[in-house]
Amino acid sequence: MHRRPLGRGRTLAAIAGVLMVVACILPWWMVGGGDTGITAESGNGFEGAGIVIFLVGIIVLALVALPYAAGDRPLGIDRWISFLILTAAGWIGFVISLIQLATAGAFSFSEPAQVFTNGPGLWLAALGLILISRATYDMAREPGRR
Repeated sequence: MHRRPLGRGRTLAAIAGVLMVVACILPWWMVGGGDTGITAESGNGFEGAGIVIFLVGIIVLALVALPYAAGDRPLGIDRWISFLILTAAGWIGFVISLIQLATAGAFSFSEPAQVFTNGPGLWLAALGLILISRATYDMAREPGRR
């Protein structure tokens, strides 16, 4: 059996898929706690439209693994356009999540440093979406993969 190499685009897509799945588990926002005297509340990517990013991450990992599970026959869904559709869905879910969090007041920080420490999952999701965007671009530019 002949297996084709993974390639740069699919490697980046696999990394992005893992990052998006892990990002949804980490906290996306946190208010209160510390010396504020308010009980800390937080939420992760499974709230609201953030679930779209989790689903995109899982589907990306499945698409990367699909050619190896199916054997040597080519599959119609195994194209860069599939990754493009997933990338667009992920970005739309991310923007909707940001809007939901902003309207709920999750981005009101007492110190500027809290922007980076109160929501590591949100930043990791953004990094995963940037990587899947680059992976899709790389796959579209590969010769013979159109």
